[in-house]
Amino acid sequence: MGTNGSTVLAPLRQGLPPIDPSGAAGAASCSLPARYEAVRSAREFTRTTLGQWMLDDRFDDVALVVSELVTNALRHAVPDAAPTGRDRPVRLHLMRWATRLVCAVRDPSRVSPEAQEPDAACAAESGRGLFLVESFSDTWGWHPLEGTLSGKVVWAVFFLRTPEVPAGALPGPALPVED
Repeated sequence: MGTNGSTVLAPLRQGLPPIDPSGAAGAASCSLPARYEAVRSAREFTRTTLGQWMLDDRFDDVALVVSELVTNALRHAVPDAAPTGRDRPVRLHLMRWATRLVCAVRDPSRVSPEAQEPDAACAAESGRGLFLVESFSDTWGWHPLEGTLSGKVVWAVFFLRTPEVPAGALPGPALPVED
C-alpha cells in the first residue's frame, strides 16, 4: 500500500477511532479506467478480495457501495476530456482490520460529493448514490488529497462482527466444578 495508502487513510481518523494503515490485516487496490465497464470490474475485484478475506457474507452490501462510489467518480469526477482506454483516473482501495472494512475510491476531482435529500433521491433517476452509500455502510465521508496526489477520496466504513464465542469455549485453565 505504501505512502499513498497512508495519504488516503489519514483523514479517516476524523470521527472514528484511530486507523493505522500499517496495522491493516489486509489491503488491496486496483486502478479503473474511465469507462462505465469499470463498475463491473470493481465489483469483481471486490468479490475476489472479500473471498480471500473470508468476508463473502458482506459482499452484497459492500459491492453495492463500491458500485455507487465508482459510478459517482466516473460520472462526476472524471473530466470529459479524459482519454478512455489506458488512462486510469479512478482507484479502488479495500482495507480490512479486525473490526472494520474500508472501501475508498480515489478520483481526480477536488469537488465535494453532495448527497441528495432522501425524498428527492428516491424519486429521481439519478442522485441516489450517496443515499445508498449512507444506507448500506456504517459511516462514510470524503476528503481532498494533499501532496503529490491530486483529487479526493470518498470512503465508506463497514464494521465487522466478531464471532460470538460460547461461554466456556475460551481456551485457558479449567476451573474446578463445584457440586
